[in-house]
Amino acid sequence: MTDCTIKGVGASDAVYDGSNFKIAIVHARWNEKVIKALLDGTVSSLVGFKVKRENIFIESVPGSYELPYITHLMADSHKYDAVISIGVLIKGSTMHFEYIADAVSQGLMQSQIATKTPVIFGVLTCLTEEQAMQRAGLTSDGHNHGEDWGAAAVEMAAKRHLYLQ
Repeated sequence: MTDCTIKGVGASDAVYDGSNFKIAIVHARWNEKVIKALLDGTVSSLVGFKVKRENIFIESVPGSYELPYITHLMADSHKYDAVISIGVLIKGSTMHFEYIADAVSQGLMQSQIATKTPVIFGVLTCLTEEQAMQRAGLTSDGHNHGEDWGAAAVEMAAKRHLYLQ
């Protein structure tokens, strides 16, 4: 058995410059420690792609269920080149997790289609708290997925501008 994995996003075929982009981030406040790490990773990634700090707009909502509404309003305003929605759902002993995960993912997808503004799905759907910590880069064997979401936002904003010209 090998430790090789095929998971993760492949390298992009282009280099993207976010210096002219305005990016909105909407984050839930549930699971605050993990959210903060993901938010920090996202902002760091955006800055790494030359998005100016003054062009990164951050809004919070109570929980992940509220993400689609504010994300849709921000995307529909056409003030932003992309919107990143960040939340953390951790499975419990009831069906609540499944209902919220499904509703949030459907709502975010519908927003990007309806508004023609890229919406990056930054909602961790984890079976355990440990998985959430790993995916926020808070463990020695983890990776901060916020970094990936920042990169995806810049790439999708660039592609949006290319195809909507």
